[in-house]
Amino acid sequence: MLLVVNSTMLPAGQIELRGTYQGENLYIKNPFAATGVGFCVYEVTVNGMTTTDEINSSAFEVDLSVFGFRLGEPITIRVNYKEGCSPNILNADVLNARATFVAEGLHIENGKLVWNTRNETGPLPFIIEQFRWNKWVETGRVDGKGVPGQHTYSAEVRLHAGTNRFRIRQVDSRGNRRLSGEITYISNKQPVTFNITSDGNYIRFSEATLYELFDGFGRIVVRGFGDRLQVANLERGNYYLNYDNTMEVFNKRR
Repeated sequence: MLLVVNSTMLPAGQIELRGTYQGENLYIKNPFAATGVGFCVYEVTVNGMTTTDEINSSAFEVDLSVFGFRLGEPITIRVNYKEGCSPNILNADVLNARATFVAEGLHIENGKLVWNTRNETGPLPFIIEQFRWNKWVETGRVDGKGVPGQHTYSAEVRLHAGTNRFRIRQVDSRGNRRLSGEITYISNKQPVTFNITSDGNYIRFSEATLYELFDGFGRIVVRGFGDRLQVANLERGNYYLNYDNTMEVFNKRR
């Protein structure tokens, strides 16, 4: 799940924003108070500390650089304002985590994909992808630490017969997508085979495998992991079956 700014309207005229420091400042549009005297906002706090910014104007900047935050450090901003008016946060997305990681040393170890990172600036999940069936398939997620420094992560992966390809990626709230380089690993596993049970109700695989089944129009019917797939309720016709590292056509006759 992506970490996004949590902007909450609280009683007694307070807006609360939670996120991480990304090296940018916050801008607030500040209308006049309902009484016509002075402006709406009367106090802004950052992690409990009152800011010294000039807030008595129609728009002002909350300077986050003065607090000495590290990139990716958690921030809570509270904007307190008078009754009968409401300030407008112009760029709350500057507190959203960004995909900035650099991945190094990707390798397979004891059935796990292991990698090191640096330059993280926010807690975003790492998405593990494996190249199967002529496309990149998501096979797992690991939460990122989201702070500067070197970090090590690992995730269990399911190897298929032959050459396996893996990579990791992150996507932030702005839609920016960041990819690692890919690695290859040659597995000595035997290829998975399948047969249809005599009653036509199941596809049985020679061992548990990831699989996908599409109908004749290319619409997904089911995907999963296991050593058998129930097909009793399928309509007759051709289906496209992806499993292990193989793509085949499966004909449902009854």
